[in-house]
Amino acid sequence: MDVSTYLWFLSLCTCLAHGKPTLRKERVLHEPELSRQPHEDNQSYQYDHEAFLGKEEATTYDQLTPEESKTRLGKIVDRIDSDVDGYITTDELKAWIKRVQKRYVYENVAKVWSDYDLNKDNKISWDEYKQATYGYYLANPKEFEDATDQFSFKKMLPRDERRFKAADLNGDLAAEREEFTAFLHPEEFEHMQDIVVLETLEDIDKNGDGHVDEDEYIADMFAHEDGGPEPDWVRTERDQFSDFRDLNKDGKMDLEEIRHWILPQDYDHAQAEARHLVYESDTDKDQMLTKEEILENWNMFVGSQATNYGEDLTRSHDEL
Repeated sequence: MDVSTYLWFLSLCTCLAHGKPTLRKERVLHEPELSRQPHEDNQSYQYDHEAFLGKEEATTYDQLTPEESKTRLGKIVDRIDSDVDGYITTDELKAWIKRVQKRYVYENVAKVWSDYDLNKDNKISWDEYKQATYGYYLANPKEFEDATDQFSFKKMLPRDERRFKAADLNGDLAAEREEFTAFLHPEEFEHMQDIVVLETLEDIDKNGDGHVDEDEYIADMFAHEDGGPEPDWVRTERDQFSDFRDLNKDGKMDLEEIRHWILPQDYDHAQAEARHLVYESDTDKDQMLTKEEILENWNMFVGSQATNYGEDLTRSHDEL
């Protein structure tokens, strides 16, 4: 057994040893806010900078000269213009903001990419992933016969294959970077939502009837091991189940009710910010931005030493 497989199996055993949580488990996937900064364009563009660049990158720009910031911004604009028509639409800007906000996901994939791209062709085939992840199990299945069924390789292998095929948009069974990112982080991609909902159902549905009843819903959050009274929050969750989760009042949740629960229709922060940036920078009011319009209003998109200094002066003046 190689080191990576051993460590994976060790983490699997840890999951088995602590399989039932005694505290609330969070399954609901909310859209994160783009920045913790207030959105106050009359005083500061810090919210816009963090939304457009990400928090860490925005801080980097604050150390650049205005000329350096504008040069880098120009290169970013070229990347945002996905159809290379010379115009930045609201949809292109929204897609960029969403990608920036999940940069950590792409960084995570970059770290593990070489572990799976065994033939170094800059793609990861299903066979490569299967060999890297399940190779030892496939060669030595008898060693895993006693593993708990819920976490067994036998159950996880077809589940991973199903998810891989859902992420593989062109159907060639070879994942490029974006496809492999969707495979490892399906919760971050709209086209993977069906898989996220289905896997949630399978995780919680212990009796295998294709639904989640109230007891299964609670058991996913709380292990009633000591026989004492349920905590108040558990009783509240039972009320939540009957009042808001079980929409058709048949005593259980189906796939659509699970979708409604874990994928609520939140406020779309990226869409709102994209519209805001277009509105504030669109000088000819054609509802699109050219590179020139963006560079003309560059300090709304990115910071620099100058804008950072100006904000410091404003902040100091307000404090006097």
